[in-house]
Amino acid sequence: MKEKIDISVIIPLFNEDESLKELFTWIKKVMTENAFSFEAIFIDDGSTDSSWQVIKALKAENPEVRGFKFSRNNGKTAALQVGFNECVGEVVITMDADLQDSPDEIPELYKMIKTDGFDLVSGWKQKRYDPITKTLPTKLFNATTRYISDIYLHDFNCGLKAYDSKVVKNITIYGEMHRYIPVIAKWNGFRKIGEKVVQHQSRKYGVTKFGLERFINGFLDLLSITFVNKFGKRPMHFFGLFGVLSFFAGTFITFFLIAEKLYSIYQQQPYRNVTDNPLFFLALVAILIGSQLFLAGFLGELFVKQGVTKNDYIVSEEV
Repeated sequence: MKEKIDISVIIPLFNEDESLKELFTWIKKVMTENAFSFEAIFIDDGSTDSSWQVIKALKAENPEVRGFKFSRNNGKTAALQVGFNECVGEVVITMDADLQDSPDEIPELYKMIKTDGFDLVSGWKQKRYDPITKTLPTKLFNATTRYISDIYLHDFNCGLKAYDSKVVKNITIYGEMHRYIPVIAKWNGFRKIGEKVVQHQSRKYGVTKFGLERFINGFLDLLSITFVNKFGKRPMHFFGLFGVLSFFAGTFITFFLIAEKLYSIYQQQPYRNVTDNPLFFLALVAILIGSQLFLAGFLGELFVKQGVTKNDYIVSEEV
C-alpha cells in the first residue's frame, strides 16, 4: 500500500496533448509553493492524439506523475472511478485537463476539506467563458438537480472539486454519473457539502468534447440514481406499493360491475353483461399490471438479498 500524501490530483483527459505539460507545470508550482506532498494522476480516456506519449514523458521526469490509459473511450465517469480507486492522497482534487480549471484554487480547496471539515467542495464557475448554447442548458440542468436532490449547489457539473479521501473510497460511479457525485455522496451519508467560487478560464487549446446530448443523458442518469438510492435496497416498497394499488383498484372495479349487474337483475331493471362494459377490461389490465409490479418487487427483493455484503454499508469512524 502506498504511503499517504497530502493531495491527489485526478485529471481525466481525452485528446488534450497540447495542454498537459503546461497544466502539470502549473500544478507542481502551486504544490511546491504550499509545501504539499502530492501526486498527479492522468487518466487517458482512449485518446487518439499524442496525449499518452506526453504523460509518459512527464512521468520520466517527475516521480509525482502517475498515468493510466484506457484501450478505448469509456467516458469521464470511468476515468474518475479509476482515479478514485488508485489515489492515496488525504484530499482528492479533480480537474479537467483543458486548462479551464485553475490549479491556484487548490490550497483553498484543501483548507476547506482539512480545516473547515467539509466532506466535499464543489467549484462554482460564477463567471463562465462559454457560449449561451452551453450555459443556458447548464442552468436548467443545475436547477433540476437542486430541486430533486435538495443540495444547493450552483454548478454540479464543474470538474474542479475537492473530496475527503473517505468519500471517494466509499462511493461508486458508473455510466455518466460524474455530474452527480455530490448527490451520490449525500445519499451515502457524506452531507457536509460546500461550494467555492472558482476562476473559469477560456479554452486555450482544442475544442470541447461534450455536446448537447450530455444534458439528456444527464437527466436520465439523475432519475436513475434517484430511484436506485431511494429504492435500490427495498424495491418492494416501490413496485409493491403501486402493484397493490393497481391490483385492488382493478379488483374493486370488477366487483362493482358484478354487483351493479346483480342489483339490476334483482330490481328487474335493464342491464348489460359485465364483459360488455369497457371498465371491465380496464379493470383486468389494472389487475394484470398490479400482479406484474408486485412480482417485479418480489424478484427485486430476492436479488437484493443475494447481493448484500458488509461492503454495502459505510463505517465512517472506528475507535
